[in-house]
Amino acid sequence: MRIFCASIATETNTFSPLRADLNDFKESFYAAPGEHPETPTLCSAVFPVCRRKAKEEGWELVEGTATWAEPGGIVNAKTWDALREEVLDQLRSALPVDAVVLGLHGAMVAQNCQDCEGALLEAVREIVGPDVVIGATLDPHSHLSQKRTKNADILVAFKEFPHTDFVECAESCVDLIARTVKGEIIPELHVADCNMIEVLPTSREPMRSFVDKIKNLEGQKGILSISVIHGFMAGDVPDMGTKVLIVAEQGQEQASLLAQDLSQELFSFRGATRPEFLSASEAVARAKVSDSSPVVIADVWDNPGGGVPGDSTILLRTLVEQKAFDAAVGTIWDPIAVKTCISAGEGARLKLRFGSKMSNTAGPPIDAEVTVLKIVLNATQNFGTSIVPLGDSVAIDYLGITVILNSNRSQSFDPSLFRNLGVEPESKKILVIKSTNHFYDAFAPVASEILYASVDGPYPNDPRTTDYKFARADIWPRRGDGAN
Repeated sequence: MRIFCASIATETNTFSPLRADLNDFKESFYAAPGEHPETPTLCSAVFPVCRRKAKEEGWELVEGTATWAEPGGIVNAKTWDALREEVLDQLRSALPVDAVVLGLHGAMVAQNCQDCEGALLEAVREIVGPDVVIGATLDPHSHLSQKRTKNADILVAFKEFPHTDFVECAESCVDLIARTVKGEIIPELHVADCNMIEVLPTSREPMRSFVDKIKNLEGQKGILSISVIHGFMAGDVPDMGTKVLIVAEQGQEQASLLAQDLSQELFSFRGATRPEFLSASEAVARAKVSDSSPVVIADVWDNPGGGVPGDSTILLRTLVEQKAFDAAVGTIWDPIAVKTCISAGEGARLKLRFGSKMSNTAGPPIDAEVTVLKIVLNATQNFGTSIVPLGDSVAIDYLGITVILNSNRSQSFDPSLFRNLGVEPESKKILVIKSTNHFYDAFAPVASEILYASVDGPYPNDPRTTDYKFARADIWPRRGDGAN
């Protein structure tokens, strides 16, 4: 069996003030053919999984490029064209193949393409023909177009949000592809539209039980895989929205009915899945009076994982206003401030302007005398078994608050974010992080309490008021609270 594997992935916030080019991909993660590390990344876990499977079953594995850019703004046309053709040329050189395995995100938008993953799958199908098996993994915060379901045999998305199961997702996808190539199964894709867009964290009810339910349904009555495409509300594309995706054995009519039933159940959850969102002032005030520590405050909308800069100073300013100085903030993205602190050196005290470089919605920049506490070149944090680059980073003292500044945008995944910059998370009363829910599994064992702060910024978090140009207007909550 001869298998080709590649990965091109990013998540595009079409409202972000940022833009993405080839440097953003190379800065975050770029592995040429044969150079993918043994540790997986969020969207390239298919590589180490395929390697293990190749050893076990004697496959001939041909590796293409694997690359990932931190979520950001629209990808420029030249970059998208170059990366797409790079992978397609590698595939042409690998022919003939029995299967193509792709690690995708599913919410990539370029200047010249609203459906990058659909266009890639379509091009792959044109190259390999109708009989070669094509499969891909997806992030649930993606857009599921007909172009994707028409050209792929297998599509599997992470079930968990936080995305702690990306390796299991890759294993499921690769296993189904192998079974299809061997002729053990003939898969069919069934999609049901939930007619909504919502934040659906699976670490809390009702989504926790829903995910457990769909896991139990897999393997029964010809159901091979069930995925929930949550959708990505910051992506202004025609296919934005929540959908249920089932991979079933051919001829299983009940699969379409099950997809519809599950979509209606999801629709019934609308408005009830989000955690309590507090204002910045409410979150800090509640954290201050907590009897235990550390209290984690998640800045859910200034989250680089949603494609925004991650340079807001609003929560940091709120800490100062409420004299909550026993705190650490990780991170504020500011490459210029990082470079200045590195030039000054550890222990230096200097006047520094930091934060709020990219938009007028992130609060004013902070001008203050700070002390450089720690400098780490090429800093990282953990995300499960992945290593996530932060770039050159520094920890500074600002009025007693420890602030981590980084040069590679990244959301907060793990307490190692603080520890790797010399901060013991348990030593602080309050930890301010920037993430929607990816942080949950790693921070929950450390946190005495987790609070979610809703601070408006460049992430469009209310579909009722977002100025969409291409997204459907007939989905909840854009259309109101009508029936499904």
